[in-house]
Amino acid sequence: MNNEQPIIVGLDIGTTKIAAIAGRKNEYGKLEILGFGRANSNGVQHGMVLNIDQTIKAIQAALENCYASNPDLEINEVYVGIAGHHIKSLQTRGDIVRHNTDEEISQAEIDQLVSNQYKTYIPAGDQIIDVIPQEFTVDNFQNITNPIGYSGVKVGANFHIITGDRNAIRNINRSVEKSSLQVKDLVLQPLASAAAVMCEQDLEAGVVIVDIGGGTTDIAVFYEGILKHTAVIPFGGENITNDIKTGLGVLKTQAEQMKVKFGSALMDEARNNAYITIPGLRGMTPKEISVQNLAKIIQARMSEILDFVTYHLNQVGIEKKMLNGGIVLTGGGSQLKHLIQLTEYITGLDARIGFPNEHLASGHIDELTKPMYATCIGLILKGYNVYENTLEKPKLLKFIAKEIKEEEPVPEAATKVKGLGEEKTRKRKSLKDFMDSIKGGLIDLFKEEGDQQLK
Repeated sequence: MNNEQPIIVGLDIGTTKIAAIAGRKNEYGKLEILGFGRANSNGVQHGMVLNIDQTIKAIQAALENCYASNPDLEINEVYVGIAGHHIKSLQTRGDIVRHNTDEEISQAEIDQLVSNQYKTYIPAGDQIIDVIPQEFTVDNFQNITNPIGYSGVKVGANFHIITGDRNAIRNINRSVEKSSLQVKDLVLQPLASAAAVMCEQDLEAGVVIVDIGGGTTDIAVFYEGILKHTAVIPFGGENITNDIKTGLGVLKTQAEQMKVKFGSALMDEARNNAYITIPGLRGMTPKEISVQNLAKIIQARMSEILDFVTYHLNQVGIEKKMLNGGIVLTGGGSQLKHLIQLTEYITGLDARIGFPNEHLASGHIDELTKPMYATCIGLILKGYNVYENTLEKPKLLKFIAKEIKEEEPVPEAATKVKGLGEEKTRKRKSLKDFMDSIKGGLIDLFKEEGDQQLK
């Protein structure tokens, strides 16, 4: 185990469950799970915290279970997933005119572009959760993935901005903070799930993540490695359970058990002569439920959810034939039998189940390979992404400061004697040498890191 890497904790506050998972990357870049705890969720509906006290108790129960799995753990900061029908997204455009056009575009200028987007006007009561750059432009050059190193007068980008209700965000933060934890960052749940179940090839091919949770179904559309669209559908597995409860006249716990054990998303695939016997209440006669009727109820609700998915795909404007990666189903609701067939029939796209085992080290808990834990594992991966990016900046700044210090100053006497044109040439040459030395230093820096990984 690589003890130099930090322990990062993902906290998934869902409608039906709250999960806390602690992980650390090993020397091969895989996640080793150091602690895992879950608890039934109370106080959360459709992904939104409505009862803070009940949510705090559920978070504390999940943490206690996590500590029970590893008493040596110490959890202070967590990455938290956010969803709910209050989540919205919008597309914006931002540009800046550069002052030093002779120099190459730097990370600081990209950070400034992103920072400017947080001033975007949004409706009162909403708050910006995340600003995600899509493709960049430099002068007349378009569709640039990473503009660092380019040179030009104007640099701009298209942005995907994710917003949420201020009160809903505050309730999540309060619930976590009152559980003696600090929110390191809020991450949109479908983006966390995408990190857990997909690789770079999926993102480039064009893929749709459909995360079917307890209270919501979250969508993220990627094309050519760029996030094109996000949406939250206010229906999930809980709605299917409630439909079964109402339609068949059973208790909610019985409805959930029937859905998990005997449920199917296709009525035609269910056996028409099979029945489930439900014990009667307080001495009443047992009730017989048709498996085909159960499938009929499930198919109706799942078809509605998938119709919403199709609607959002049409909104994006990407042709289906361009989404070569198809649809990746994840979340607890993705485990329904015959859901892949129903998804392919309604959307016209290939479909598969996304399991979060690709990024896990060997010897992990088998339970964690289930799609319902994709969000939580994705939160840890998102946390590592932030950590690794912030780790590189101090190295780069330290190196630049060293180069500036060692840069030979132009002698004052020489400046007075030489003509104006020669002085400008000297300064320009000095700047070029400086930038070349930085490039060389960065190459050496990454070489060293690569060598260390190979050892």
